[in-house]
Amino acid sequence: MTHSLYPTYPRDLAGYGRNPPQPRWPGQARVALQFVLNYEEGGENSVLHGDAGSEQFLSEMFNPAAYPARHLSMEGIYEYGARVGVWRILREFERRGLPLTVFGVGMALERCPDVTAAFVELGHEIACHGWRWIHYQGVDEAIEREHMVRGLQAIRKLTGPPRSGEDDVHGLGWYTGRDSPNTRR
Repeated sequence: MTHSLYPTYPRDLAGYGRNPPQPRWPGQARVALQFVLNYEEGGENSVLHGDAGSEQFLSEMFNPAAYPARHLSMEGIYEYGARVGVWRILREFERRGLPLTVFGVGMALERCPDVTAAFVELGHEIACHGWRWIHYQGVDEAIEREHMVRGLQAIRKLTGPPRSGEDDVHGLGWYTGRDSPNTRR
């Protein structure tokens, strides 16, 4: 959609404007919540994964530089999520009987099959979050497409076919958090 004042501008800054859709939520609810857990641990930038440097994005460190070697502090943050954090979150959601959508990076899910199995056993939806947790701005379009396919294949391999009578929810959703101009083509 383009705005009438700027018909060639490629971004939609108008949205629904004065006429937003009127959702009809079950039970006449006025608000709907979605809980999402990003699972990227083991798929981030790392020289261990063949990358030129360490991860720089979304950490507790302020503006970390990419090291051309292992960045043990950055690795430790991601490792904590895989070893401890995810299990705490899963226990709490199980205790409360709440559903969860997991934005799962294929490589991360493969590196932590016990975590992936827990997502499935607890009935959480897994949406594909790509093969790697890297910036795709400078990645060749063919490689980005290959990573999309690999991410979906990893989820299918780890989750298996849907159980009898269940919807096939794993890998049907998609969210690329570090996209490129080619991602949505």
